[in-house]
Amino acid sequence: MNPVSMLLTALWCCTAIFIILLLKDIFSHRKSLEKSKITPNIIISAVSNSFDTLGIGSFGIATASWKFTKSIPDSLIPGTLNTAFAIPTVVEATVYIRRIEMDIPTLILMIASSVIGASLSARLITRLNVTKIRLTMGAALLAAAAVMLCRINAAGPFGIIGTARGLNGGMLAAAVAGNFILGALMPAGVGLYAPCMALVLLLGMSADAAFPVMMGSCAFLMPSAGITFIREGNYCRRAVIPMALAGVLGVLAASSLVTALSLALLTYLACAIMVICAVMFFHDARKTLLFRFKKNKRPE
Repeated sequence: MNPVSMLLTALWCCTAIFIILLLKDIFSHRKSLEKSKITPNIIISAVSNSFDTLGIGSFGIATASWKFTKSIPDSLIPGTLNTAFAIPTVVEATVYIRRIEMDIPTLILMIASSVIGASLSARLITRLNVTKIRLTMGAALLAAAAVMLCRINAAGPFGIIGTARGLNGGMLAAAVAGNFILGALMPAGVGLYAPCMALVLLLGMSADAAFPVMMGSCAFLMPSAGITFIREGNYCRRAVIPMALAGVLGVLAASSLVTALSLALLTYLACAIMVICAVMFFHDARKTLLFRFKKNKRPE
């Protein structure tokens, strides 16, 4: 068995456990499934996972859509995200790991470092100032997008766009350390996709190499997170299967677009994604600051 097959076998073994527990939980509660709007949820899942496959992310889009349509109760949103979107994310990782050529040791080490980072940081993450992290990430993504645009247009002192499929030595160590930090920030709600994309590009790798790394990292994390919500029963049982199926269809449609793009267009897409995600980081930080300001102004 080659390394790619071994990696994907490990991923799908973890996912199989998640699927078995999910189906068992839904079947055991089949007589008491909550009421929910199926059609809007199917559309939201297909669209959100399509954007996720492009590297923009799905959680923010889905959460905003659910709040607008009131199709998922707020209390069930975190659990529904992790249960309904786990399988589409695993499919994303499978597609990109198989379709995009990349140095396997680099891929495995970067995925493993993010998973270890997320696992170790769960108890410590509450001590961090997430607002400052989001502001820093937003500024860093804007700076990275500017550098990459200069590189692809041969402007400034930044060199040319990278084409590497793997890293070694100090560059590999930087990639592993960087993805460890990004994985550690995930429990705080700081998305991994755009920062990972920036990391890969700045280290001189090809734009498409970011996709198996970032999708693979999240694919190994989400089924385990989903199992936690399944055990707690804190997710929308009635909608999760239709949403997972719709999400997979969205993933397959969008992944065909990504893998068909030239590296130049993909780099421009990556820069656009970094700018979009930077704006989202700033927006989330602003909401938190405004909430704290209003809370502090309330009379005693």
